[in-house]
Amino acid sequence: MHDRTIAELGVGLAQGEYSSVELTRAVLEAIERAESLNAFITVTPDIALGQAEAADAARARGEAGPLTGVPIAHKDIFCTDGVRTSCGSRMLDRFVAPYDAFVVERMRAAGAVMVGKTNMDEFAMGSSNETSWYGPVKNPWDVTTVPGGSSGGSAAAVAARLVPGATGTDTGGSIRQPAALTGTSGLKPTYGRVSRYGMIAFASSLDQAGPMATDARDLAIMLSAMAGFDPRDSTCVDHPVPDYAAALEQTNLAGLRVGLPREYFEADGVDGGVSRAIESAIEVLREAGAEVREISLPNTELAVPVYYVIAPAEASSNLSRFDGVRYGHRCEEPVDLEDLYKRSRGEGFGEEVKRRIMVGTYALSAGYYDAYYLKAQQVRRLIRDDFSRAFEEVDVIAAPTAPSTAFALGAKADDPVQMYLSDIFTIAVNLAGLPALSIPAGFSGSRPVGLQLIGRHFDEERLLSVAHGYQQRTDWHTRRPGGEG
Repeated sequence: MHDRTIAELGVGLAQGEYSSVELTRAVLEAIERAESLNAFITVTPDIALGQAEAADAARARGEAGPLTGVPIAHKDIFCTDGVRTSCGSRMLDRFVAPYDAFVVERMRAAGAVMVGKTNMDEFAMGSSNETSWYGPVKNPWDVTTVPGGSSGGSAAAVAARLVPGATGTDTGGSIRQPAALTGTSGLKPTYGRVSRYGMIAFASSLDQAGPMATDARDLAIMLSAMAGFDPRDSTCVDHPVPDYAAALEQTNLAGLRVGLPREYFEADGVDGGVSRAIESAIEVLREAGAEVREISLPNTELAVPVYYVIAPAEASSNLSRFDGVRYGHRCEEPVDLEDLYKRSRGEGFGEEVKRRIMVGTYALSAGYYDAYYLKAQQVRRLIRDDFSRAFEEVDVIAAPTAPSTAFALGAKADDPVQMYLSDIFTIAVNLAGLPALSIPAGFSGSRPVGLQLIGRHFDEERLLSVAHGYQQRTDWHTRRPGGEG
């Protein structure tokens, strides 16, 4: 059962090969055996088995959907009623959410079974899943390497076949980059496609929830459940939700216009094995009838500096609520209010979070707002305009997801700038609010490489169809750690 996709598990459940309770017990046992990966912060066996029993009862009544009875995991950034929601931080180590996030509500309503909460970079700030208060997650392909971040726990859990699918969040690449490094598939939807209600905020204008799974079909199944309008989130867009999985049946790559941004393919520091794998992947699309052409995104080089002004500025504002007064970590025996604030925040936040709060506070301070934050927002518009012009010529944009494969644990821990550059190919998408996904596209040595596909706003149908068409012609998404690779 552990090698099956969400779609395949749904078929097995429908045919009575196993019950949801049996499947859930097998998943919980697999999670326990793989404890050394550190992919989970919290495992919820009682909740999972209760939901599995309810799913089996629903199926017996003829009320089952594609996700009914299928075990999944949630990134520990989503509030879950009655279950610890830590955001990978000491600050929220004891926080038990009193309500469910929108994504959790929707997945539960679709019949999915929650088996636990996955590990993550603290407050989603990181590209390697090494900033978590609960320790780093290990990459199932090579446990001496990182799984990427911040959704590294979800990526590792899917890659190791502990769960067939998991939720993640993407602020600057935090779904796509770990998907690439672990040989899984991950989708960052259009900004506003999935409600952020109940998702603990890092950078509010950039954060977006999305699915992580084995292949594009499973991403489509999960996105159909997750997407939709939510009046509780003022940034959520009231836009029709298509049946993404059904749209895959009309997949046709003939005539598809694929753009290759020269700035991505001429960038310094790209691993040679990554380049070769991406070139081979593009050749597959070309052989399937796609028209491949070079395009330009001239402001690409500005994406990283723009992001690392805007994201820390928004983080500085969002994280000001964690002050030791209302909820979260509180220091012992403060002598006065100032001591309470300083020690609670000093003890509760890790070094990377503190670094970004300080940068963001500086960028927003009097005398610097216009020079940094306002200027960054102006350049952000130029980056978005680059994509708009490109999509007048092409249907999708193809590029590497990350400049390298998984790097060694600790290799970039002392060099924040090098760590930030891990997201050099993903950040611009968030600044523009576009949908994008990463799918497995080969290996460099023994480590997975991800192909990134970028689409127009609310064009997830096309992205998933292209990814599905590619996966029908390749088998990279079927490879698993310990097998052929």
